[in-house]
Amino acid sequence: MMHSVIPCQWTMWPVSCLLLAVLVGVALSQELEEPDSYTECTDGYQWDSDTQHCKDVNECETIPEACKGEMKCINHYGGYLCLPRSASVINDVHSESAAPPSAPRPRPPRPSLTASHNTCPQGYEPDGLGSCLDVDECEEELHDCQPSQECINTAGAFHCKCPDGYRKIGSECVDIDECRYRYCQHRCVNSPGSFSCQCESGFQLASNNRSCVDVNECDMGAPCGQRCFNTYGTFICRCNQGYELDHDGFTCNDIDECSYSSYLCQFQCINEPGRFSCDCPQGYQLLGTRLCQDINECETGTHHCTETQRCINFHGGYRCVEKNRCLEPYVQVSDNRCLCPTTNPLCREQPSSIVHRYMSITADRTVPSDVFQIQATSVYPGAYNSFQIRSGNEQGEFYIRQINNISAMLVLARPVTGPREYVLDLEMVTMNSLMSYRSSSVLRLTIFVGAYSF
Repeated sequence: MMHSVIPCQWTMWPVSCLLLAVLVGVALSQELEEPDSYTECTDGYQWDSDTQHCKDVNECETIPEACKGEMKCINHYGGYLCLPRSASVINDVHSESAAPPSAPRPRPPRPSLTASHNTCPQGYEPDGLGSCLDVDECEEELHDCQPSQECINTAGAFHCKCPDGYRKIGSECVDIDECRYRYCQHRCVNSPGSFSCQCESGFQLASNNRSCVDVNECDMGAPCGQRCFNTYGTFICRCNQGYELDHDGFTCNDIDECSYSSYLCQFQCINEPGRFSCDCPQGYQLLGTRLCQDINECETGTHHCTETQRCINFHGGYRCVEKNRCLEPYVQVSDNRCLCPTTNPLCREQPSSIVHRYMSITADRTVPSDVFQIQATSVYPGAYNSFQIRSGNEQGEFYIRQINNISAMLVLARPVTGPREYVLDLEMVTMNSLMSYRSSSVLRLTIFVGAYSF
């Protein structure tokens, strides 16, 4: 007879070692001789048609991943154990001819034996005809199985089987904690006789009920206001240009670009959902997307001047003036020039000519700023020219800077705001000491100041 010696680290695994020793002992003590006609085997054995015996099933080879983690599988007669890899099982062979015991034989429907001296072995009863019939302890309730256990009748005996998810320790069925073996990818919840797997947020159970696969929240109606991007185990929301993500991480709020800076538009910024636009005042049009450009109504034909009037464009508008602006005693000699005839006595104390000019400047112009250059059209030998502002500069906004004998510059001395209109008479006085000659001419300059700085 062969028996097993199981050296273990008893300080760490005493229960495992004891359980292995008990199970091996029970397997070795099973009855070897059974009638050959039986074909049903107990748990842990299967019928071998060649030998006509029940042979042990090696669960370590037939059950995939029978032991999880760092445990190793040890097969024994009728079952197997999961032990630490440091444990070992040594067979102490007392005889070279010793062989492992045969597995239990299958249970017959009602096995019978020949009675000896009218007595039957334990587990059998006489049938009155000189034979012994097997007692079905399960049917006659002669077993001691727990209510949760299944009674399995065998030849001359019986055994108690635990439900799935339980293992038998002694006479009790103890729940198997499947979660110890890491069956689940994320979370394992043990329950009596079973277990279930749960996944972290953002994942769902795969078809094998153990693995966890990512949930594509974007395809399942994620609460993103605009754009959704799936990531492993979660998702993120993003907003279109012109929007920003709210503190809740889902909602997209319009960005009021106009409140961020007063320099986005030259005139007026208009906030719109997801964008902004620039607007210009009346008389101007957008140049690009942000600047304002004056509309020249005189060139575009959008004015309302008559045929006797001239259209004068200025920043933000236009003005219709009469083509003939000459007053007595002056007579018109061209579109913008009036001449006082020397034959008219009234002209002796008046400038010999008045030339009309028009110009436009923007408001809030930096100063000092050159505005208009005056140029003498005729030069006489021995003549000296001087320039002055004859009228229209009562507030002193302008002054004359003479450049040379024939030209001078009108300079803006102080910032001016608009809309406003100045009419300046710029006089050029010509003196000739040799001929004792003095004359003057006036350039009547109308300056339109726009309402804006552009």
